[in-house]
Amino acid sequence: MDTLFNNIVPLLHGARVTLELFFITVILAMPLGLALALMRISRFRLLTAGVNAYIWLMRGTPLMLQMFFIYFALPNIPGFPIILPDFLTAVIAFTLNYAAYLSEVFRAGIQSIDKGQYEGAKVLGYTYLQTMRHIVMPQVIKRVLPPLSNETITLVKDTSLIYVLALSDLLKVVRGIVLRDFSPAPFVVAAVFYLLMTFLLTWVFQRMEKHYAVYD
Repeated sequence: MDTLFNNIVPLLHGARVTLELFFITVILAMPLGLALALMRISRFRLLTAGVNAYIWLMRGTPLMLQMFFIYFALPNIPGFPIILPDFLTAVIAFTLNYAAYLSEVFRAGIQSIDKGQYEGAKVLGYTYLQTMRHIVMPQVIKRVLPPLSNETITLVKDTSLIYVLALSDLLKVVRGIVLRDFSPAPFVVAAVFYLLMTFLLTWVFQRMEKHYAVYD
């Protein structure tokens, strides 16, 4: 207990970095993923091809490699070097990566809606935006909640990858304390933190599933 009490400040700082990266990524990646999904199923083939290539690139390369590219390669662009702070590098890499995965979740949800509902909305005089807002999206949200829950839980654990940028997230702080004090107690703190985050996210998504169950 003394080890935990004496290191409470760095542990809280590490937890704050982890939570900041998680929430910023969720806030940015979800709307970007939805926009990518809509572009991918659009009638413009060039746009669809571009989004397909983007998703293939993001899903086909490791997130860590993408962080390395933004952090080390962009500053070496001849004539236009782009140098970003560590945390901003992590936010951009996580957002671009998770938006690609979430776009596939949203695309599958949108395409699961029966075409008859679009035709019915058209008969009722709904515009495309009204159809999406009042008929399609409520059902899509209900259907994509389970895979969205999985992706957000994975995101919580993936935040530990930012150690490669020397950012002091919770897991990096814990490793430092364990190596210095030869005490495994901080590992318990990290495990409890991630389990609590997982529990909270699971509870939130279960509540949302019950809320949107009326659209079954």
